[in-house]
Amino acid sequence: MSDEDKESKTEAATDNKIRDAIEKGNIPFSKEAPIFASIVGMLIVLAFQIRNSAKSLAEKLALFIDHPKGFSLNNGTDAIVLLQALALEIGSFILPIVVVLCVCGLVASILQNIPSVVSERIAPRWSRISPLSGWGRIFGLQGQVEFLKSVFKFLTITLVSLLLLKSEHYKVVNAMFSDPSLIPELLLTMAIRLISAVSIATIVLVAADLVWARLRWQRDLRMSRQEVKDEFKQMEGDPLVKARLRSLAQDRSRKRMLAAVPRATVVIANPTHYAIALLYDRQETSAPLVLAKGKDLIALKIRETAEKHGVPVVEDKALARSLYDSVEVDRMIPPDFYRAVAQVLFFIFTRSK
Repeated sequence: MSDEDKESKTEAATDNKIRDAIEKGNIPFSKEAPIFASIVGMLIVLAFQIRNSAKSLAEKLALFIDHPKGFSLNNGTDAIVLLQALALEIGSFILPIVVVLCVCGLVASILQNIPSVVSERIAPRWSRISPLSGWGRIFGLQGQVEFLKSVFKFLTITLVSLLLLKSEHYKVVNAMFSDPSLIPELLLTMAIRLISAVSIATIVLVAADLVWARLRWQRDLRMSRQEVKDEFKQMEGDPLVKARLRSLAQDRSRKRMLAAVPRATVVIANPTHYAIALLYDRQETSAPLVLAKGKDLIALKIRETAEKHGVPVVEDKALARSLYDSVEVDRMIPPDFYRAVAQVLFFIFTRSK
């Protein structure tokens, strides 16, 4: 993305774009969180599991040195059985470590975002193997941030290691002249202290990376004003298209009304401004039904159609205006107009006789 494109994207992402990004697997994610979780997992392993497991494994492996003749190796089958037993012992030592590290990494990832399978994220893309794109990632803003994080971790681990070695200097020197069996315990204690110090020191980095990941994600999703307008049009509909559809709907409704006028019993009109066509049949409706209504040109068209098909037209300015404001097409007139409309119908029926 060019600098001009980035500068034009000044608007925060809409809910619709955020939802689409999440569905495509584009979510804020901190790489440091799983690494930190793995460090914590290693600390858990060292503190609670490695001591007993390593001691048990060492005792069993010592049998190869102390009693080499205690193992039968007469043929290939014996060798396979021995290797299987050895692999089982080593596997029982390594498996809990791997499980703890995997669980910690998965928990760190799940707490950031619920995992989901998105085929688009694993689809081949030229940009992922393009040297130009890779160069941009390395020397771009994200590459600079990753470099600074790496420098911070390197300096942190180096400083913590130096401080720890300095504080344990005398113990390390004394261990060279003491019982060798005490060295593993010393190394384990130093490893626990080292990883504990590193994990505490990297908490700040993890917190900062979590914030940075979300800010970068929001920045990458920013939209230009034109994109916001286009999305609003897509969601709400183009005003021109909506106006055209509304006009077509009105035309269809108008034609349907005019087609129903010949069935009307009477048309009540205000000479040229308003016209309401009513149908009254005691066998079909309990009250007069509005077939059509209109004003100005539509009113004139209703009158013209009514006169063409011999439908009586009664001019009553007040009643026509009141009916126009109060009634809806294809619905019966309100009870308030029963008396006035009944008088008009009585006039029509008596005149026809």
